Amino acid sequence: MDKNSAKIPILLLFSVFLVATCGLIYELIAGTLASYLMGDSISQFSIIIGLYLFSMGIGSFCSKYFDENLLDWFIQIELLVGLVGGITSSVLFVIFNSVDSFQWILYGLISLTGIFVGLEIPLLMQILNKSNFGFKDIISKVFTFDYVGALLASILFPLVFVPKMGLIRTSFFFGILNTLVALLVLYNYSAQLKYRLTLWFQAIFVFVLLTLGFIFSDNILSWAEATTYDEKIIFAKSSPYQRIVLTRQGSNIKLFLNRNLQFSSFDEYRYHEALVHPLMTFTKKPEKVLILGGGDGMAVRELLKYESVKAITLIDLDADMTNLFRRNEMLTKLNQNALNSPKVKILNQDAFLWIKQNKTLFDAIIIDFPDPNNFALGKLYSNTFYRELTHTLAPEGLIVVQSTSPFMAPKSYWCVNKTLQSVGFKTLPYHVFVPSFGDWGYVLATKNEFSKTQNFPEKLRFMNDAAFEQSKVFPKDMAQQETEVNKLNNQILVQYFEEEWAKVM
Repeated sequence: MDKNSAKIPILLLFSVFLVATCGLIYELIAGTLASYLMGDSISQFSIIIGLYLFSMGIGSFCSKYFDENLLDWFIQIELLVGLVGGITSSVLFVIFNSVDSFQWILYGLISLTGIFVGLEIPLLMQILNKSNFGFKDIISKVFTFDYVGALLASILFPLVFVPKMGLIRTSFFFGILNTLVALLVLYNYSAQLKYRLTLWFQAIFVFVLLTLGFIFSDNILSWAEATTYDEKIIFAKSSPYQRIVLTRQGSNIKLFLNRNLQFSSFDEYRYHEALVHPLMTFTKKPEKVLILGGGDGMAVRELLKYESVKAITLIDLDADMTNLFRRNEMLTKLNQNALNSPKVKILNQDAFLWIKQNKTLFDAIIIDFPDPNNFALGKLYSNTFYRELTHTLAPEGLIVVQSTSPFMAPKSYWCVNKTLQSVGFKTLPYHVFVPSFGDWGYVLATKNEFSKTQNFPEKLRFMNDAAFEQSKVFPKDMAQQETEVNKLNNQILVQYFEEEWAKVM
């Protein structure tokens, strides 16, 4: 190594940067995948991070047994990291619905990746130690490049790679980067390698395999989704915030966000009539209405049945969602082109941040967020968020909150009710049966007393006075339960939700 020793540190220090970036990306992908596919985001992220770091520790410990042919071993490890890390996402998506031991396969792949990643830096340090660099210089340079690479990965992962590439293509991309590191070292120091022909064959094979995976990642995801959904997929797209999938069977269209059913065109009218019309019949001359969530436009469609409504502001984070339901002819037929009404103003912003800056008072507020199955959504059901709503609601105004199922998740449902009460609202809980979801709950809230001001529109398909009176009755198996208030610092609602739905899924 004497002849080329001056070149080795420069090349391998750059490798440290790429290795650190790839290693952290694999960890982030694993945590995101576990939460996405298995739910229980708190537990899964904790388990994945702990298991990944533990596995890296095993890899680092095992590095002491590598004494000879260090460059050969480093190239071999890089190829293994690239291969395992690169294919993990696609493998997990494909087998998710067909393998009972999915969780253990996930943990096995994470452990394997962690062990290989844990070997990388110690091997590099041993190689550098045999160069002209002193020990202090090795330590400072290796860890500097390591931490800079980790920072870059943590920034780019949520801002660029997930929204632009998606999880499967991102995995293949960073697998390719690991393979390029191996190829770079292999090319520059081929003469010093004992098993160079074998390594060349392996490197080319892995590079071609991962490149094909990168090119056909959309096809892999489409095939995996085709095995997930019973109906034919007619639209699928990964937005910066979620995976949007539309399926169709006959005339029935279903919307899934991150694999969770949001509506079925067969019975969505029950859900949206129950969401909108009780609120409107208790609101005195509603003119300005705020919708938080509801990017499909179905709630807007119901609001436009009231002549008194002059302006509707819809806040939905995902522009891909609102644009889809504004422009797709099949979907605009479902929402009766509601999102293109001149009365509607759409803002694609974070509702939690927007509500803090808003100065407008609204006569009625409809909260139609997805269920609180993670912290990002749980904060939108917190007492902090509801307290901000008290400054957004007109003095005689009302709020309605979709509040998950009081049958499947009673503690979750009554936690929403109690959290609203904790900031000074008086509440009126009610529930209806929606065939696609089962028994579903809502909570009306106001600063004043509940007093009905108008009748239900005549042409509704489901909701009327008799149906609403019945909806306020809770049988014993859905009776009110004592819960904690959902606060930002505890997010107890997310815990309730995950525990209760885990029992029935």
